[in-house]
Amino acid sequence: MKTIVLGPDDTDQAAAFIRAGELVAFPTETVYGLGANALDAQAVSSIFAAKGRPQDNPLIVHCASEEQVLSLVGEVDPEARQLMKRFWPGPLTLVLPRTEVIPAVVSAGLDTVAVRVPDHPIARRLIESAGLPIAAPSANLSGRPSPTSAQHVLTDLDGRIKAVLDGGETGWGVESTVVDCTTRPFRLLRPGGATLEELQAVTDVVVDPGVYGELQPGSRPRSPGMKYRHYAPRAQVILVEGEDAGERIVSLGRELVSQGRKVGVMAPTEHLARYQEFITLPMGSLQHLQQISASLYRLLRQADDLGLEVLLVEGITEVGLGMAIMNRLRRAAGHHVHQGG
Repeated sequence: MKTIVLGPDDTDQAAAFIRAGELVAFPTETVYGLGANALDAQAVSSIFAAKGRPQDNPLIVHCASEEQVLSLVGEVDPEARQLMKRFWPGPLTLVLPRTEVIPAVVSAGLDTVAVRVPDHPIARRLIESAGLPIAAPSANLSGRPSPTSAQHVLTDLDGRIKAVLDGGETGWGVESTVVDCTTRPFRLLRPGGATLEELQAVTDVVVDPGVYGELQPGSRPRSPGMKYRHYAPRAQVILVEGEDAGERIVSLGRELVSQGRKVGVMAPTEHLARYQEFITLPMGSLQHLQQISASLYRLLRQADDLGLEVLLVEGITEVGLGMAIMNRLRRAAGHHVHQGG
């Protein structure tokens, strides 16, 4: 089958596909999601098949309103309600008690479910038109960089899904923040557009150790993005951190070039002059971290378009949105990180 490309005004048609059990990719304010009827176990199962996604990796359920979320979950902590009121609609996913309304396949058999209300007009219209919640991971092949345009979706999933709603480029460029509200204190499972600092201004939130490394073998991820290598291009990604990152990138790059490898460097705009001898991919300005997050997956895909064999990436400070950016880069690198001074 050939995937149908729908325009931004075709949400009713896309909603009809969703109700019929089909898969439709659609834009959110973070990345493009691959949507299915969250109440239809068979439709949800087809998401895993289309993406090649491991069955133990839970999905996020997208709703049109807080009221729709509350119809799907168990008892909600009052402070979780405060997070809803502060961040919804927006790039925040909350892990809450799952009820039997949500099929177990959505949550990979866990007794919790991840839910959010997206802040994108097309996504909201689609959910409202469908009249049901939509389960949606990122609309890419499992492990690949997440899609921030309809073309990215087609590159990975053309012929595997019914349709894609083309809403142009997404805004944040990294997935939503995920917070587990079933523990005390609340746990940040995946950093994203809602920053740790913003969350902690509302309630007590700690960072789960899984944010900084792979989960132990045999353990079950409570959130997408925790267990597996993600966001990776075909090129080998090497993340270089520390104050002397620039010097070490140049040294490592020269060594790799001498071995006949095709090397690129991804770095903030302010530091690109250091790397003129290499192919450079400008991340954006350190003064505008959302600019960097918005370009992240596009650049990782561009590394493959350029035929790079190795992509050296200069790390940034993990403040605010920097935590989400560095989390994605570490996973893209498979935790192949060079630490320095």
